[in-house]
Amino acid sequence: MSTFDLHDPATAPEASRSMLEESERTFGMIPNLHRIMAESPELLDAYKHLHELFLNTSLTATEQNVVWLTINIEHRCHYCIPAHTAIAHGMNVDQEIIVALREERSLGDPRLDALRTFTLEVVRSRGNVAPESIETFLASGFSRRNVLEVLLGVAQKVMSNYLNQIAETPVDAAFEKFIWKPGQAA
Repeated sequence: MSTFDLHDPATAPEASRSMLEESERTFGMIPNLHRIMAESPELLDAYKHLHELFLNTSLTATEQNVVWLTINIEHRCHYCIPAHTAIAHGMNVDQEIIVALREERSLGDPRLDALRTFTLEVVRSRGNVAPESIETFLASGFSRRNVLEVLLGVAQKVMSNYLNQIAETPVDAAFEKFIWKPGQAA
């Protein structure tokens, strides 16, 4: 059980209060991830900022979700997998791609499979990606900019995935229908 507080604007440190209020305006609720991050205004601010930056990359909405869900599943993040499944649905990612990601199987699209494979190599190798892997990624239609954008997505997800493991963040009711276990799609 988590020993971390689920803050709201009344209990959070002063510097986190407006960020929690912004989360509530944006999402119609304050995600438990943000509630726990609020203990450190710097972490909450950094996470929210990285999220906005990643949304503004040259990657499409589907590609962004491939990066996020690939990392979340690799890290077995009990919170981020259901949260990002809901986000993927909200961003109109094809249901078959979401299911394939959750089942850890081919996405049925060579370009998206290359993105998933490259993202996994970045995470598993802790950035020690073989030059051939970068060349394969580039040959699949991605750019050097996309290599760097994947790193941005990894940085964002490391923050949340690790926090959720440490804090045992409870899954929000809005995401419960997307709870994931290995081998489980939806």
